[in-house]
Amino acid sequence: MLNTEGTTVTRRIDAATGWASVCELAQLEPLWAEAALVDGEQLALVLMPSGTVYAVSNQDPATGSFVMCRGIVGSHGDRDTLTSPLHKQVYDLGTGECFSNPDLTLPTFAVRVDGGLVQVRLSADDQAAATAAA
Repeated sequence: MLNTEGTTVTRRIDAATGWASVCELAQLEPLWAEAALVDGEQLALVLMPSGTVYAVSNQDPATGSFVMCRGIVGSHGDRDTLTSPLHKQVYDLGTGECFSNPDLTLPTFAVRVDGGLVQVRLSADDQAAATAAA
């Protein structure tokens, strides 16, 4: 996310908890993805009208380009989705599953809101747990 001067701020993971505070929830706009840099990992954060916040990789699985924060937020049935702005693959925001190509998966990350702050965890164990829970 950008700070008030318009420059990118890299967020660091708290070694004791494994969580990184990324931004205030109030900074996110529903149905709009925002880019964030956490410990060198480019993320796309998405706030849904229901209040659910998702954190996924900003890297498009099909092309390797860092563009998912410019994707189209929507739904497929009762599943929240993010569509790549390049080749229009549609991904489930909760699981990372690609609806149009089963060989592609968008990495997802554990996310929570604590005291109005959006926090994410980047560990592989958390990614697997988030995917299994969805």
